[in-house]
Formats: sequence, structure tokens, C-alpha cells
Amino acid sequence: MEIKVLNKDGKETGKKINLSEEIFGIEPNEHVIWLDVKQYLANQRQGTHKSKERAEVNRTGKKLHRQKGTGGARHGSRRSPIYVGGGTVFGPRPRDYSFKLNKKVKSLAKRSILSARAAEGKILVVEDFALSAPKTKDYAAFLNALNIVDSKSLFIVDGIDNNLYLSARNLPKTKVTEKNEVNIFDLVNAEKLIISESSLQYLESILI
Repeated sequence: MEIKVLNKDGKETGKKINLSEEIFGIEPNEHVIWLDVKQYLANQRQGTHKSKERAEVNRTGKKLHRQKGTGGARHGSRRSPIYVGGGTVFGPRPRDYSFKLNKKVKSLAKRSILSARAAEGKILVVEDFALSAPKTKDYAAFLNALNIVDSKSLFIVDGIDNNLYLSARNLPKTKVTEKNEVNIFDLVNAEKLIISESSLQYLESILI
């Protein structure tokens, strides 16, 4: 698949790049994409939730009333879950939500979503550039030149330029990330993928 290289003004540079069919031309596997996104979200969970059970509630352990002869049910403690302020039955406990996913599965997931975006014509390749100052309007002008200002976009760059990062972080629908920090959630969440020339070579080298 051949794609034109654009500059930061959204104009063609005259250069063309062949996208690898092994990465941008495969049949997308939706199930492995779902698995990878599921693992990513699971790994973001802290798992520190905790509620006190009846043995942990700080209330009196004194028996409420005598066992027999009251005409009511027998009760042993105010810590019982049936009382307000009592312990929780089967409440949440701290746990680890992360799980293992094979590297080949994760690689297939990234290749699948990249192939899907390529088939939809939602991948743009731009030549490497840097901003002279951290100005949001400069990055907004860049998105406007590419005609994607109203779409969720992910800009994959070779290395984070501080001016570029600061210029993009205040815009709600775009994100700038380094080539070695690309994750499946950002790829799926983005409607448009902007890839710099140098980072494209890196992606092809690690995903083939």
C-alpha cells in the first residue's frame, strides 16, 4: 500500500512511502484487539478497594439481649451485617486484575487495528518537524491543515519534543505519544492516526 507523505502544512511533499502489507494489510482480528484492550484496562486498575467485614468493624461485641424468651430472633452482636453500621457480606477485597497476554497476540492486535485504519484511509504520514515554541494555536493549525481538527487523533512521533507536547496537551481530541509507548487503547480510541516518517520505520521493525 502506497501513501503520500505530507508536511506540517498539510501539503504533499512529493514523497511516497510503501506501507508494509504484513502490518497495514492483514485481515483484522477483532477478538485479539478486544483481548489486548481488556488487558490494558485491567492493568490500569489499582485493585485497592476494600470494605470491612463483621470481624473488622469497630463495634461492641456485647450480646444485644438474652438468647431466649424475648419473642424475637436471637442476636449476638451489633457487628452483624443486618444492622446499620455492621460489617459487609462478601465485600470487595484488594486484588490484582492484571493478566498475561502473549507477545504474539499483542503484536497481532496492533497490526489488526493498524490494518483496519489503513483500509479506512485514516492513516496520515507526515515528515518529521518540530515547533519553535509551545503554542497550542500552532498545533491546532497543524491539525486544521490536515483537516482532522474535529476528529480524535493520535500523533506518533520519533521522540517527544517538549514544545510539541505542551502545544497539544490542552486540545481535548488529540494526543501525542512516542513511538515506543504506543498502546492498543490509544490506537483503538483514535479516529485518525498521524505517524511521522521515522516512527513509521520503527513500528514496522518491531511489529513484523
